[in-house]
Amino acid sequence: MEFLRESFSSTKADPAEFQAELTLSDKLKTFKSSTFDPETYVCSKCRTVSEKETKHLWHYLMDLKKASAEEMRKSVYANYSAFIRTSKEISDLEGQLISLRNLLNNRAAIIQGLGEGTNLDSLAGGEGLSKEELSIFEAREPAKIDKWRVEFMESLEVLLAERRIDEALKALEEGENVAKEARKKQTLAPEALQALQTAITEQRQKLADQLAEAACQASVSGFELRSAVMALKRLGDGPRAHSLLLKSHQQKLRSNTQALRPSGASHGVAYTAALSHLVFSAIAQGASDSLAIFDDEPAYSSELVTWSVNQTETFAQLIRRHVLASPSASGGLRAVAECVQICLGHCALLEARGLALSPVLLKYFRPCVEQALTANLKRIEQNTAALAAADDWLLVHSPMGTRSLGTSSLAGMISQPKLSMSAHRFNTMVQELCEDISPLESLQLSDQAMEGVLHNFNAYIHMLVNAMPGTVEHENLEGSGQRIVRLAETETQQTALLANALLLADELVPRAAMKLSPSLQDPAKRASDRRLPEQRELKKRLQRVVDQLRDTFCRHHALELIFAEDGGVRLNADMYLSMDGSGEEPEWFPSLIYQELFEKLSRISYIASDMFMGRERFATMLLVRLTDTVILWLSEDHAFWEEIEEGPRPLGPFGLQQFYLDMEFVILFASQGRYLSRNLHQVIKNIIARAIEAVAASKIDPYSGLPDDEWFADVAQIAIKMLTGKANFGNMEREVGAAGSPTASARSASSPVSPSQ
Repeated sequence: MEFLRESFSSTKADPAEFQAELTLSDKLKTFKSSTFDPETYVCSKCRTVSEKETKHLWHYLMDLKKASAEEMRKSVYANYSAFIRTSKEISDLEGQLISLRNLLNNRAAIIQGLGEGTNLDSLAGGEGLSKEELSIFEAREPAKIDKWRVEFMESLEVLLAERRIDEALKALEEGENVAKEARKKQTLAPEALQALQTAITEQRQKLADQLAEAACQASVSGFELRSAVMALKRLGDGPRAHSLLLKSHQQKLRSNTQALRPSGASHGVAYTAALSHLVFSAIAQGASDSLAIFDDEPAYSSELVTWSVNQTETFAQLIRRHVLASPSASGGLRAVAECVQICLGHCALLEARGLALSPVLLKYFRPCVEQALTANLKRIEQNTAALAAADDWLLVHSPMGTRSLGTSSLAGMISQPKLSMSAHRFNTMVQELCEDISPLESLQLSDQAMEGVLHNFNAYIHMLVNAMPGTVEHENLEGSGQRIVRLAETETQQTALLANALLLADELVPRAAMKLSPSLQDPAKRASDRRLPEQRELKKRLQRVVDQLRDTFCRHHALELIFAEDGGVRLNADMYLSMDGSGEEPEWFPSLIYQELFEKLSRISYIASDMFMGRERFATMLLVRLTDTVILWLSEDHAFWEEIEEGPRPLGPFGLQQFYLDMEFVILFASQGRYLSRNLHQVIKNIIARAIEAVAASKIDPYSGLPDDEWFADVAQIAIKMLTGKANFGNMEREVGAAGSPTASARSASSPVSPSQ
């Protein structure tokens, strides 16, 4: 946008680089600066900016934000494996450090216990306790500790046997508190303390194993699973608890998946929907349980993402193998697109939980969609070619029962465009292709699909060119006994070829393109700007192809006039050079070839007025082009002008007058039909002047025998009336007399060449 280039021109970077293809990092340099102030930046750029330009800037910044987010996502996924590996190594290192700390604490406790035992002996000797008092103390203390420990172990055994998890956890915590208090106050002998800690550790491990076994049961409910995992986490084994949580969800998912069986391509959509619901529901439940129990700790979040990616990859491979492979190969784009859209829809629901798994699906599904798109485009070309070989080139309304029709009512049918059989098939298949591919915007296949449609359109127009009689391709095929396309033999059929091409290029293919372009999906945006740049560029490309067919049409009809069936040239210099040989003044009337040109243009104009209803400009340009083709051929025919200017017989006054009359006749009927272009008018004036110069070069005064311009206009007008059957023969004497020709009366009695019906 011009505004953006101007608004950014004050930055340090060269303004020309904004017109180049810059990387995202280059575009963000200004915003990455440590001194960047958003308010100052916006004020400096938008101080003299209008409201419309501000909206353009806002749209530009939003696009930049989306591109930045997409770049960040790609960067995260590109380095995610290394991140996960590093996180696991850190987690393992943390576990080893905890084990080392526990080992050091145990050794410190043993050393402290040994030291306390030595101190007790020395204290006993220093205090002078009697042997009797010492024996009573030693006998009483072990009995008390042993009694408590036995009761504690028996109670814990009962709790574990009865699977009273919460009470067992409380008992273990109580035992740990007792051991910690005894170590702190040194109320237990080292041996007793060590025995207590060993017993607690053994029971803790036993409870952990019991919880893990319960979590791995296939029949465990969701509540029981969460309770077991939470208890295992309270025991201090969080990594194991998280892994068991995800493993349990994976086992349930595998069991439910095995109950589903793909039942053929016709039921592929239903199978995909059911399986996709199972997989992404399981991932969502796993993510919900993980977040509820372990919160958002990085190590656990990383394991959750890795697990989710693995489940998604397994699911994508299953869908690709059992559902997408067959329709992709056969061009079943609609079935493939529906399945992919269902999966992406379920996957999108997880983005609110922070799980962006769509890139994983796109990695596996994109090749299938591309294969289906390519096969579908190939099928469009083949089906259209098969129908073109038998097309009668008659324009009819669209047949009933097609998806693109949109209504089965009579009014809906009448509102549909009139095309030939093959053009209807081409349009229907293209519209359906674009409808099928448009929901898959995230695959970014719109440009590829549009290029394929344009390629097929070019191929179809090439077939229409081959349907014109006398084309080089058709002549070559006739010799080999093959025929790709049915010939359009009549002028009505040949004009129908142009009607097919014009309606497809001007309305139907752009309508299909609108389904592929996100910028054209919004009705409000289409209403505000109906000539968006991409739409204009598309119509230009389509029109260039249609122009090729139009030029072929005009060239065919021009050559049909200029050349005879035996290959002789009808528009030659002899038709003018021979008029002065007899010395008698001829009967003045336009030459036969120009009469036929007028009749042909009149017929084509009548046919086009019906076929190009609402597109009169194209019909006018067609007639302009056809008239230009004939006259330009005359102006550039070297043999014609070489014989006129340098031949043994000079161009005489009668020949010049006939040539002048023919050209004025062309100017008059083209002007009345509104297809006289400025270029054509100038070319005719130039060749008249050239003919006059040729006469003057032979030492003859060219103006001595030429009537005035009014005479030529009157004779040409009379000829038009006679050729169109509108002449009043009762008034012909007066009209011809007004023309000022001494032989006009004799000419008025002669009949004109009857127009071909």
